[in-house]
Amino acid sequence: MTEDLKSKVIEALKTVEDPEIGIDVWNLGLIYDVLVSKDGDVLIKMTFTVPGCPASTYILFEVYKKLSLIEGVKEVRVDVVSDPKWTPLRMTQEGRKKFELKYGYDIVEKYLEAVKSGKIRG
Repeated sequence: MTEDLKSKVIEALKTVEDPEIGIDVWNLGLIYDVLVSKDGDVLIKMTFTVPGCPASTYILFEVYKKLSLIEGVKEVRVDVVSDPKWTPLRMTQEGRKKFELKYGYDIVEKYLEAVKSGKIRG
């Protein structure tokens, strides 16, 4: 039951899009952990792409709303964490493909190039 509920939670997270990027929070790699108790309590540990993300309130509202609609979910808690910080390396393969289709380049490759050249610190 717990694994089935966890799968439903993950599927719901895939429907919560970051409105600025247009990719869901799961495939962006913003979700660090999903814990589901046998009683149906859900704890999500997540981050945002940048500190002070202007879309954070909207995203959190959508996470709470969508997870609360799942049959079997009793209580939802979201812990926003800033460590480790988010980088494109956290994205799923599906997220990378979605990004590339939308923006025309592989964000992970560009990120790694920028780190290697010293333009940004990884």
